[in-house]
Amino acid sequence: MGNRLENKIALITGASSGIGAAAARRFASEGAKLILTARRREPLEALAAELEAAGGVCLPVPGDVTSQADCDNVFRRALERFGRLDVLVNNAGDGDQHMTTAKCTDEMWQRMIELNQTAVLRFCRAALPIMESQGSGVVVNLSAIAGVYGNAGVSYSAAKAAVIAMTKNIALQYAGRGIRCNALCPGPTLVPRMDGREDALYDKEFLATTERHMDMTIPFAKAEDQANILLFLASDESRAITGQAIVSDGGMCL
Repeated sequence: MGNRLENKIALITGASSGIGAAAARRFASEGAKLILTARRREPLEALAAELEAAGGVCLPVPGDVTSQADCDNVFRRALERFGRLDVLVNNAGDGDQHMTTAKCTDEMWQRMIELNQTAVLRFCRAALPIMESQGSGVVVNLSAIAGVYGNAGVSYSAAKAAVIAMTKNIALQYAGRGIRCNALCPGPTLVPRMDGREDALYDKEFLATTERHMDMTIPFAKAEDQANILLFLASDESRAITGQAIVSDGGMCL
């Protein structure tokens, strides 16, 4: 085990699978004590048990990031257990099947904004006063290449672009006060729900309209690749970096 996050207290949302679970394993291997939250109780608790069996310290708190009550519960449990918070990774989110503007319903729009944008605000709003009282802290928000290039559904692209704007705004507010905030913008990343199929994220209409802007021959990243970048952004090695939206797509959108 390493020590890049030795004794740091880190909260990761959407931690039951994919990038969130990979980040939890990576952070634990570097000495972080973890609070993990996600909607699915069984995989979340199984991950926590796995990490603790390997010598880690982990508090699983099942909950829905779109619920203010569940958010409040996560922070209450975290402070009761650890008394501080050093790192927040806002990873929870979901896609919109690349829904075009003409097909995007109010219901789809509201869900994407609530899950991918408002939840980030909610967790930052709870974490930042804690970090400010400590005089230190790191926030990493998961955006996406869609937030930079607009190359997914309209509601998902809009929400992820908003995450980048929030990230820059938070970084500006807290610059020089010991708190950093950055965004990671992954390209398509292989996660369990894709069942190993690299084309699972795309439909034919989407590919037909966007392939001229993207190199689809570049292999998809693995969740572990994104977790390594999250580790860097959470650690003191990136202490000179704040307010940045870092694209991690292997050059797909160059």
